[in-house]
Amino acid sequence: MPSIKKHYKRITTNSLLEMKRNKEKIAMLTAYDYTFAQLVDASGIDIILVGDSASNVIAGHETTLPITLDQMIYHASSVIRGVERALVVVDLPFGTYQSNSKIALQSAIKIMKQSGAHSVKLEGGREVKESMERIIQAGIPVMGHLGLTPQSIYKFGTYSVRAKNDEEANKIIDDAKMLEKIGCFGIVLEKIPAVLSEKIAKIVKIPVIGIGAGKDVDGQVLVLHDMLGMTQDFSPRFLRRYLNLKSEIINAIKKYTSDVKLLKFPNDSEQY
Repeated sequence: MPSIKKHYKRITTNSLLEMKRNKEKIAMLTAYDYTFAQLVDASGIDIILVGDSASNVIAGHETTLPITLDQMIYHASSVIRGVERALVVVDLPFGTYQSNSKIALQSAIKIMKQSGAHSVKLEGGREVKESMERIIQAGIPVMGHLGLTPQSIYKFGTYSVRAKNDEEANKIIDDAKMLEKIGCFGIVLEKIPAVLSEKIAKIVKIPVIGIGAGKDVDGQVLVLHDMLGMTQDFSPRFLRRYLNLKSEIINAIKKYTSDVKLLKFPNDSEQY
């Protein structure tokens, strides 16, 4: 059985490289607000992703596309105030980096300066190489994201598994090598065959974090609201729910509502 190799008082990009070298798995979860960030950080998580998935689970949008840079900064600022140990990665939202590397750098700088975050994440490979390079050259740590890239959902037309053919698989391998070469500190691989993820994790020296990408990578990431069972309308094969908070929360609120209406709350000891 693998064991935790070393206690890290604070997780940095260097810590993650060391964890990969030591074959210690990396745990990553999303968070979007101060309260959850405190809880996730206190639980010993290594990386907190302020994901553009906030567009789905917080704002209720169908895709990640509508969330803005200022909204991402708001969420990232809230998370940073609740974190003492974890490395905080913030997604650059759709439209803030894809077409113009100067705009990409401005977006990344704005996130770092206004939120206090530790790093940013961009989706894509060679298509966004220039943007990534410019951000990295400015001293901002960058995490890549390959495979299923939700910001490109209208291009793909589906959330199904990517890279099932050799052409796309080879492109992802080449992109992963490129991300390492230009200086990315890690890569998220989303919804690709496990055998391909394992191959990439062995090829590159930087950490590879999987979501729906099998167990033979350097770490795993899930959306917090999904793994806690707060959301129930999203059930891909890779999602393991560790709680069923949706039913627990609804039952608690029903009990509170009933107690209020039946004059059971507050009781004599709960008033001044």
